[in-house]
Amino acid sequence: MAPPNNPANSIFKFIHSETLEKNFDLSSGKFSVKSIPLLYDVPSNVTFAPFLSVCNYSESDAPLPLLQRVTSLSHRGGFIGFHKDAPSHRAMNSIGRFTGRDFLSIFRFKTWWSTMWVGSSGSDLQMETQWILLNVPEIKSYVLIIPIVEGSFRSALHPGSDGHLMIYAESGSTKVKASTFDAIAYVHVCENPFNIMKEAYSALRVHLNTFRLLEEKTAPSLVDKFGWCTWDAFYLTVEPTGIWHGVKDFVEGGAPPRFLIIDDGWQSINLDGEKPNEDAKNLVLGGTQMTARLHRLDECEKFRKYKGGSILGPNRPTFDPKRPKMLISKAIELEHAEKDRDKAIQSGVTDLSAFERRMEQLKKELDALFGGEDKSGCGNCSCKVENYGMKAFTRDLRTKFKGLDDIYVWHALCGAWGGVRPGSTHLNSKITPCKLSPGLDGTMNDLAVVKIIEGGIGLVHPEQVGDFYDSMHSYLASAGITGVKVDVIHTLEYVSEEYGGRVELAKAYYKGLSDSLSKNFRGSGLISSMQQCNDFFLLGTKQISMGRVGDDFWFQDPNGDPMGVYWLQGVHMIHCAYNSMWMGQIIQPDWDMFQSDHLCAQFHAGSRAICGGPVYVSDSVGCHDFQLLKKLVYPDGTIPKCQHFALPTRDCLFKNPLFDNKTILKIWNFNKYGGVIGAFNCQGAGWDPKERRIKGHSECYKPISGSIHVTDIEWDQKIEAAQMGKAEEYIVYLNQAEDLILKTPKSDAIEVTIQPSSFELFSFVPIRKLGADTKFAPIGLTNMFNSGGTIQEFGYFVSAAEISVKVKVKGGGNFLAYSNVSPKKCFLNDAEVAFEWFSDGKLTLSLPWNEDAGGVSDVSFMF
Repeated sequence: MAPPNNPANSIFKFIHSETLEKNFDLSSGKFSVKSIPLLYDVPSNVTFAPFLSVCNYSESDAPLPLLQRVTSLSHRGGFIGFHKDAPSHRAMNSIGRFTGRDFLSIFRFKTWWSTMWVGSSGSDLQMETQWILLNVPEIKSYVLIIPIVEGSFRSALHPGSDGHLMIYAESGSTKVKASTFDAIAYVHVCENPFNIMKEAYSALRVHLNTFRLLEEKTAPSLVDKFGWCTWDAFYLTVEPTGIWHGVKDFVEGGAPPRFLIIDDGWQSINLDGEKPNEDAKNLVLGGTQMTARLHRLDECEKFRKYKGGSILGPNRPTFDPKRPKMLISKAIELEHAEKDRDKAIQSGVTDLSAFERRMEQLKKELDALFGGEDKSGCGNCSCKVENYGMKAFTRDLRTKFKGLDDIYVWHALCGAWGGVRPGSTHLNSKITPCKLSPGLDGTMNDLAVVKIIEGGIGLVHPEQVGDFYDSMHSYLASAGITGVKVDVIHTLEYVSEEYGGRVELAKAYYKGLSDSLSKNFRGSGLISSMQQCNDFFLLGTKQISMGRVGDDFWFQDPNGDPMGVYWLQGVHMIHCAYNSMWMGQIIQPDWDMFQSDHLCAQFHAGSRAICGGPVYVSDSVGCHDFQLLKKLVYPDGTIPKCQHFALPTRDCLFKNPLFDNKTILKIWNFNKYGGVIGAFNCQGAGWDPKERRIKGHSECYKPISGSIHVTDIEWDQKIEAAQMGKAEEYIVYLNQAEDLILKTPKSDAIEVTIQPSSFELFSFVPIRKLGADTKFAPIGLTNMFNSGGTIQEFGYFVSAAEISVKVKVKGGGNFLAYSNVSPKKCFLNDAEVAFEWFSDGKLTLSLPWNEDAGGVSDVSFMF
């Protein structure tokens, strides 16, 4: 019983004073929701318990409003459990079967990445399913089943035979066993498929008390800004001069980055067998570094040698933008030669001398491209002189580029891909062999997994993990780094055998990471990546508030399909849109970078414009499409961000927008004064369960037709937007077609046909009635993809003499509004200006970028 001053007391009184509706029933081998059988042939060892009979409110640190919200809806949820005769570190059990019922699910297709899958039977699921949403039209409702964490076990859903839905619980250590699980999965019912996510993860937050919701945390400051990530520009060859020229390019091109991510390549790493205190030399491609380990916790030699002021003066180091591409091209040649040798070995070829000669020659050519060792700068010493190294470099970047607010660096959760080299630092690290869970048998072949298994991980002992992160992060913070991108997160499950299992090891690591984040990076300066598994979300997000919701941006198919340059982009959008349904409850969704000069750059840009998160690119130096970027980014490096995170529309939930030959991906979001729907033709690829990979479906890569309606926007998902959903009329602006359509909630849908790898953005703006005869709606700057996001403020005043409308608009370009009558006058920043009004209601004028007011112009119309 909670103590007298605990707010949970009043909650319990409320619970017991109310008659709670019974939504679920498990009896006679059937699991039913509101008397509708959901699962049949439920084994007798499966149990169900209402939420309130399991959840201990008194132990939760959730804020009182959240506790009250969860309590008021507690009758909608409960826990599934099961028991076995003998304890084991792995337990698989059916929780019943279903057929003929549509579902949407999320499953892990790689260790670190998840995506959507649809079907109609328990046997249609994929292994490592993170949740399943069942459509129950008989009661106009949805049921969500989420495998969760209980004690030292985590769980996932798996397919069974004959429609059975299996739950798989594992500890990650043969030393940690159990036979009884009372709450290994959570089940929830709701009439709204978006509310159900919010309600269910709120309930789990209260129950587990091991994570916090996004609403309880602060997102990183870069969330509404434009940035540049160095990865695709340099891979592992990243170095200070190249970074400086890259930032300079963006600033001079009119799209200044407000944040910079220095990706993999800046750390002090080397390979086992190399000199313990020297950096590995001449690494280029991702993969070559995946068996390397940290040998010190600060920057590598090429960054340590940077001398302060060297890029600010007239004699700054030269940089050839072609050099990174030449290095990458030669490294790819070498990689292909290595693959040819491996194929020859697999084919039984015994004389490999020709292959070895070819590889040796390519290695020499690559080394020659790198050139001789640079003897300038600080060399290999360990000095911390103020005028050298990362601190001097970040200081010079900020001196030159005043708007560069944040500089993040990359690191793996375990330090480097291969962890920390034993004996190289003050930390107690041990090379730990990797062991994959059988649950990952259904996932895609992955070079990263192969390499990590090959080398094992230099794992810092969990008792020292707090010291590990604080030592690294406190140094970085002192060197001007404001945040970190933490990658390769889900390797922990590979190395948990000796450390109490995956749950206990994860708790230790995530606590250390969270404590360091709070201390060193303002509590929010972290982007999580390669983390898309329930362990992370349920155990690692007390402090972390942003993370990737898609796989990596792939500019081409690594498996060689020439059409992959197109279809992989649609796959990326599907990952992001559907993963945001659950991840967005806990972290700010990050849709990842793209390249502005890519063949599908505009396709990506359209989705990033309305994703509701930061926009960043990974362009090579000198390879930019500034015309495109200026449709996303203001001249000050901020962006017209939507107010929510983008989610798929309701009519897409149980469809396959990748290769069903008929479905357009539609995503919705809000702006301050309207809603927006993005329609994207992503057809052309998808997951192949038999081949265990994502592959092209060329027969689907064609124009697809669909419909768009104002009711596709879930207006009730944000309190501030709810009233906009009740408007009598809307003006709809089509960004790509540059068309304007008048619609009401009762109007027919807008019919569209979208070409492959193409899109359209539909801005729905409520029309306001001003007086008896005047109607008005501000649309925004049509030269920006998210035109509605440019409207900062909108108000009006009606008197007997006149009607005045005032709009604050951020940005420069073509301002568009709808007005059924022509204004008498227009004022821009208090000066009367000309405007154009057309009989179809278009009202336009040109706006400058108002530098003195942060880019914001005051526009007034008099009627």
